[in-house]
Amino acid sequence: MIVKYLISKAPKYASKWLVLAIDILLVLITFFLVYFIRFHLTFNFNIENLLLELPIIGVLAFVSFIITGSHKGIIRYTGVKDLMNIFMAVSLLAILTSGLVALNKELAIVPGLTIPISIIIMHAFLNFVVLAKSRLVFKITYQYIKCKMLSTKRILIYGAGESGIMTHNALINNIEQKNKIIAFLDDDSKKIGNSINGTTIMDSSLVDEDFIKRHQINEIIISIQNTSSEKLRHRVDKLIDYVPNIKIVPPINKWIDGELNVNQIKPIQLEDLLDRTPIKIVNKELQNEFTDKVLLVTGAAGSIGSEISRQLSRFNFKKLILLDIAESALYDLQQELKQESIENFYPVVCDVRDQHAVERVFEMFQPNIIFHAAAYKHVPLMEKNPYEAVKINVGGTRMVSKLALKYKADKFVLVSTDKAVNPTNVMGATKRTAEIFIGSLQEESTHTKFITTRFGNVLGSNGSVIPLFKKQLEKGGPLTVTHPEVTRFFMTIPEASQLVLEAGVMGKGGEIFIFDMGKSVKILCLAKNMIRLSGLRYPEDIDIKITGLRPGEKLYEELLANGENTLPTYHEKIMISKTKEMDYKRLQAKIDSLCVLNLYHDNNIIVKKLKEIVPEFISQNSEFENLDKKTYQSRVPNYGILQSLNYVHPNAI
Repeated sequence: MIVKYLISKAPKYASKWLVLAIDILLVLITFFLVYFIRFHLTFNFNIENLLLELPIIGVLAFVSFIITGSHKGIIRYTGVKDLMNIFMAVSLLAILTSGLVALNKELAIVPGLTIPISIIIMHAFLNFVVLAKSRLVFKITYQYIKCKMLSTKRILIYGAGESGIMTHNALINNIEQKNKIIAFLDDDSKKIGNSINGTTIMDSSLVDEDFIKRHQINEIIISIQNTSSEKLRHRVDKLIDYVPNIKIVPPINKWIDGELNVNQIKPIQLEDLLDRTPIKIVNKELQNEFTDKVLLVTGAAGSIGSEISRQLSRFNFKKLILLDIAESALYDLQQELKQESIENFYPVVCDVRDQHAVERVFEMFQPNIIFHAAAYKHVPLMEKNPYEAVKINVGGTRMVSKLALKYKADKFVLVSTDKAVNPTNVMGATKRTAEIFIGSLQEESTHTKFITTRFGNVLGSNGSVIPLFKKQLEKGGPLTVTHPEVTRFFMTIPEASQLVLEAGVMGKGGEIFIFDMGKSVKILCLAKNMIRLSGLRYPEDIDIKITGLRPGEKLYEELLANGENTLPTYHEKIMISKTKEMDYKRLQAKIDSLCVLNLYHDNNIIVKKLKEIVPEFISQNSEFENLDKKTYQSRVPNYGILQSLNYVHPNAI
């Protein structure tokens, strides 16, 4: 108990001068021992010569340690580099001693100073062994006493490759937590049965509930680099029921100076388990595209808009205008960019529906490229507020895009959504209307290129499902899922923003760029995984409640509308939607009419007009379904019979 108390109250680090003094003392002791060993464990040597040589050896040792800095290493963290420094110090001491003896032999500076070369060599060897061992003994002793004061965490490491070995070393050397590595797990039959640092490598398939209980495993760390999300999810699914606390080692390129820090090992996140490989876009043309250009981002404080702004801030732009009506969020983005020492950016609090305010921005800054991310996106809210949906998603886009045409901007990039495809809700229909409108402007533009990007749900964005689940978990549940079969595509915010920037370079005008987003994810499975990753059990600890589809909500999303096909681009994951021919002049007139009718605040008139512009817009689970009845009756044979069988039009799913 006294030792533990002294350890806990001791200074955090030993003084480097104390370490230097101890090292010199050990050098002198080993020098004496070498004489003792050299003369067959007797004192049959000249004691007077030894007493003469000891101060000289002490001074030379001091010089060697100061030059190499071997005394500066923190002993409890002694590693290979520290041992190399000791080796260099010992070698330098031997060289200096040999040089001094040779010089003294010629000049007789110090009478009687004649150290045999055998003594020097033996001293160098014994010196290194004692100095290195003293550090390792202290390190092991310190860790042993420290660990006695901590609770033991029993860990399995999944992956016996280089990353797994580095993880093992980082855990063992961690003085803040007593870690015991029970075994390595691996799927490679060639590795199974071998051991690393005394730790056995075993077949991962042998790990079951009985094994976990028998060895009292607290944690499993997955340390496999470049593994796919599908394989990772498969591994987690096998283990999470037995050990809820599962962590993952980050990619090697995120390690600090090539070394893994224990604090970098984080609990596995739901995003790690999604059925998709993150898409990386590398295009050198991006730098050329944005250099010395005036860039405008609308909705710059939103989830996508703010990430677009961050990514644009890395280029050599002339000016970056950040436009948003949410002044608090815009202020936060402003402070973030200031901390990054970004210059020539201008935050503007402005409503994209305010023609005079937006035109003033165009007059003042003359933007070359516009990224239009301002939009209302929440499906149930917009289903109840069609006026607002049309005003921002259609009217706002119409306003900004026409000004882009008027002021001869080079490019206008619209951020759209997969909900615009065969829409079943007002929000999706307004976004599809916005796509059609900028397509119509492309028909009359001789300079400005109008481009659309279309993608699915964004992980972690405001109002998305994962933040909602996290809040529900914090409150003790239940998690709410609208339908057991509902599925969604997912992508990360940086990926979505990269796509938008890429479209700004790739687009020649009139294209709709879509993403190959992999497999769609069942939201019910997402909810179950989130419960399990939180260390809880479904349904014992946290239940899932099926609430029913919300107004306008689809069971699954699509990336292509009826009659659309795709064309490839130079990136295998990015495609161009080949849209069907449209009478853009007639549709533009209808959109202009919609914006006028919107002023009357009559929801039925507004939605009916949307359905004229977007004929594939068929409402689902909505008060506006009655507006589709006549359309159904004309399109679907035996409509009355099908209605009695709860028929649902295929476009309404």
